[in-house]
Amino acid sequence: MELTAHATDTTAAGRRGPFAWSPAPPGGRGHRREQPLPTGRCPATRPPRRLHSPVRNPPAPQPEAHIPRAGLTADRLVAAAADLADEAGYENVTLSALARRFNVKDASLYTHVRGLGDLRTRMALLAGGEMIDRIATAVEGRTGKDALAAFAGAYRDYALTHPGRYAATQIRLDEATVTDSPALRRTAEITYGLLRAYGLEEPDLTDAVRLLRSSFHGYCALESAGAFGAPRDLEASWDRMIDALHLTLLNWPRRDAP
Repeated sequence: MELTAHATDTTAAGRRGPFAWSPAPPGGRGHRREQPLPTGRCPATRPPRRLHSPVRNPPAPQPEAHIPRAGLTADRLVAAAADLADEAGYENVTLSALARRFNVKDASLYTHVRGLGDLRTRMALLAGGEMIDRIATAVEGRTGKDALAAFAGAYRDYALTHPGRYAATQIRLDEATVTDSPALRRTAEITYGLLRAYGLEEPDLTDAVRLLRSSFHGYCALESAGAFGAPRDLEASWDRMIDALHLTLLNWPRRDAP
């Protein structure tokens, strides 16, 4: 029987194409003959095989949109900055350090604060509010020397417990910021109220405020730095300072009316 191979054969002969060698008839030579195509079918024509997928131009990068990070707010940033100030020092609070704390880019912070100056102002307002809350609680229901000692004790405790926050309260704020801040207005009310109880009026009130602030701040700064080297007990020296301030306020030198 004659063997033929079609174009779709997968034998070695079929892979040669639509022609194949047939065995020779008895007594004859093998001859090459064209094989008929299957009825109703067209020759199998395959397109050239692509070795690689066509290369498409990658989409152009879109500009980064500064979308606020979920849960990140100005209040959270300021609170984190205050914590960082207590941990690492007020001078080490930067936008870059704060961005690393939240694992965001520096630019993301500008959605919530205008810059380092704005951040430090907000820190001052936060710390000032916390501090006056403690002072107000301490002086409530007290008068005279007791009120002065309670005021001073709460001031000192906050300064030593939260050195970074306390440092933020020492920056100078513009008058508009002070006027618009409920916390700073409350600070003025409580402080001036304490001093009015000693019978002081302006300009003596302002002078007395500066005396108290200089005394409290100076003592706390030196104590925090470990600058008191004498063996005298720090608490005893603090109490004597309060005694001296109380006597000074009681005997404030009066100005003659012009």
